[in-house]
Amino acid sequence: MNFAIDKYLNAKGLLCPEPVMLLHKAVREMQAGEVIEVAATDPSTLRDIPKFCHFLGHELLQTQEQEDIYLFYIRKQ
Repeated sequence: MNFAIDKYLNAKGLLCPEPVMLLHKAVREMQAGEVIEVAATDPSTLRDIPKFCHFLGHELLQTQEQEDIYLFYIRKQ
């Protein structure tokens, strides 16, 4: 990773649509250029978070899977 994380969102244990709803709220509170790390356990986030980024124009920097946790790194545009 060659970026700093400005905000962290723990969406572990939450099911669709809660992780994306919480992400939307968190991103609204961020400044352009800041990066948020999202940790989730719902497999649907693998589909929903990239679509969220594409639809709203945010940059999905990286996606990782560690055991049953999905990590997303998003830069607000």
